[in-house]
Amino acid sequence: MLSSIWMDFYSVIRRAFNVPFANLMSDSRASTVNLNGIDSEPVYYKAQSKILERFGKKYTDDIRHKIMGTREMDTGRIFIEEAKLPITSQEFMAMQTEEIRVEMPKVPLMPGAERLIRHLHSHKIPMAVATSSSRGHIELKFTNHQDLFSLMDHVVSGTSDEEVKNGKPAPDIFLVCASKFQDSPLPEKVLVFEDAPNGVLAARAAGMQVVMVPEDHIPEEKRSQATLVLPSLEVFQPELFGLPPF
Repeated sequence: MLSSIWMDFYSVIRRAFNVPFANLMSDSRASTVNLNGIDSEPVYYKAQSKILERFGKKYTDDIRHKIMGTREMDTGRIFIEEAKLPITSQEFMAMQTEEIRVEMPKVPLMPGAERLIRHLHSHKIPMAVATSSSRGHIELKFTNHQDLFSLMDHVVSGTSDEEVKNGKPAPDIFLVCASKFQDSPLPEKVLVFEDAPNGVLAARAAGMQVVMVPEDHIPEEKRSQATLVLPSLEVFQPELFGLPPF
């Protein structure tokens, strides 16, 4: 079976293949998901921008790209180091949690996410969420989407779960997540959905195929490692990876 991992997403399909097109096809089916289908990145961006503004600092694209997909402890450290903030990483993350507490539960699903998740579930494709967010942040994100995420086999937190020793771009989170599937699929049988460059690198380091649905601000060179790059989950074709078509 091909497993899919979803994470922590319009025009013509843009593709960046690092394997021959024929190799995308597979008779096995399984799914692991790192792209959790929730459009949470703008909420984090707004919260982090407000914190930086308090200290007279600017939120640069360089910082934004470095922190995307990282564990919370690494996110705080990167902000402190890059923006030279006079606070600890723990204090930064506490401020961020306070900023997102009200807005995060209101965050909508990504276009195409619900359709894809329900489609894979209806065909008994194993799915899981592997996210760098803490358990507390995961609960906030899933507040109004419990029915959908109850379809996942399991959820792995790169921040809260001790089994995940290293954060992205290390492959740990995806390897741990895949190992929890009942059939323990080989890495090459796992399909990861990602929006962050660090997540793409982590999935490839784990030996998995990865569909990237990047934010517009992600430069082309940071998309090149993905097996497939799409402008939206709405245009994803499951049959390209041996999964049942819509």
